Amino acid sequence: MRKPFKTAGRWVLSLLILLLLAGVAFANLSPELGGKPTKAQRAAYAKSGHYRDGEFQNLVPTEVMTGGSTMGLLWRFLFTKTPHERPAAPLPTQPLDSARIRQKTAATLRVTWFGHSASLVEIAGHNVLLDPMLSVDMGPISWVTPKRYNPQLAISPQQLPRIAAVLISHDHYDHLDYKTIRELRDKVDNFYVPLGVGAHLLLWGVAPTKVHELDWNDSVRLPGLTIVSQPARHFSGRGLTNRNSTSWSSWVLKADNGRRVFYSGDGGYGPHFAAIGRKHGPFDLALMECGQYDQNWSQIHMMPEQSVQAALDVRARVYQPVHWGAFTEAHHAWNEPVTRAAAEAARRQLSIATPELGQPITVGVGPLPQTRWWQ
Repeated sequence: MRKPFKTAGRWVLSLLILLLLAGVAFANLSPELGGKPTKAQRAAYAKSGHYRDGEFQNLVPTEVMTGGSTMGLLWRFLFTKTPHERPAAPLPTQPLDSARIRQKTAATLRVTWFGHSASLVEIAGHNVLLDPMLSVDMGPISWVTPKRYNPQLAISPQQLPRIAAVLISHDHYDHLDYKTIRELRDKVDNFYVPLGVGAHLLLWGVAPTKVHELDWNDSVRLPGLTIVSQPARHFSGRGLTNRNSTSWSSWVLKADNGRRVFYSGDGGYGPHFAAIGRKHGPFDLALMECGQYDQNWSQIHMMPEQSVQAALDVRARVYQPVHWGAFTEAHHAWNEPVTRAAAEAARRQLSIATPELGQPITVGVGPLPQTRWWQ
């Protein structure tokens, strides 16, 4: 009786190995994996001061995993359920009227969050998109990646008007989306990205004249607006062998009329926030990472209370938590990030905005959206 069981076990194991190899091969052949910086570009990156031995570095020592093992974490993610890890129904969404986006003046500061970190910032008369992950599926193998809570977003890439700038914080799939970039590439004037990320966009058909790689503290000028790349504390990579081959950034938007917005990108808490606040603050609004955290990777993602502290560090007048409300990528309830962040912001007397998906915030005009719609 033992021989049939052994034979069946070998068949199952062989099948699993074949499926794994097929998945890896497909992912490596898929254009979604992205491009690679050239040898000359890699040599130039060494001048940045935070690129050594073929990898970009953080300002302070940072470990991706501070506890447990990668395989143990993967097993827990795949086979251990967390209570309320996904909402029971699609989240409330306000469809965004693309005509309204066109109705603005240079004085308008309006921000619309689409879920996770994707946001539209209307500032100094420009449309600026932050990490526009506007697809329902994520990555080259969607059946193994987290599923979006909502079957559609407040607006599709095709419905968006002309975009002056797309800002990318780093090249992970939940922030740099192949399908969205392909759909947006002809209506975007310029893509501003961290060092190395340009190779992905070029492979995906974005015109070279539109792709601009910025190192930390580099800046660019649009009429009435300055965009500045700033440090973050994170990591990068879209494949099994290219971790930290590209850089990561936070972003500062400074309009000539005095309006300012900060976007943290992904990353752990660190002294860079206070430095950014001293140099570029105060900010009318800070869009701060808050969600998909775990004690085992506490140096590369902030806990909600740290997110509030970071907003205070950059001298934000209004704090909006992002990096939640779309995907489950960590072992906490889907609405725990905003629940904890709202409580901490109230304790620290920091104004917080909690809009529904697709609900525009006109900063400085009227009350902030603070309905606890996630409860």
